[in-house]
Amino acid sequence: MTEFTAFIEVFKILPRGHSLGHYQGRKYSLTVKYGHNDRSAWLYAEELGGNNHISFNLYFLKDNKMRLKPCEMSADKVIDFVMGIKIETLN
Repeated sequence: MTEFTAFIEVFKILPRGHSLGHYQGRKYSLTVKYGHNDRSAWLYAEELGGNNHISFNLYFLKDNKMRLKPCEMSADKVIDFVMGIKIETLN
């Protein structure tokens, strides 16, 4: 399994809508939205009490291909965040 394939699998299990999570010891507010017919997705996360943010679009193309479009940051930063975020669960 490639790093990108693992990233996609983890991204797909992130909750849609707003949630809270922890990444590298910091708390984040994040929102995941999907576009028309789930052919695209968008994530925006911001560090609470800090100045870091993560933002990207993900496009689901024909033939099971996907295109990641980070917003003014590296793809590595986006992938590391998605792979490392721990979503808070309701008890």
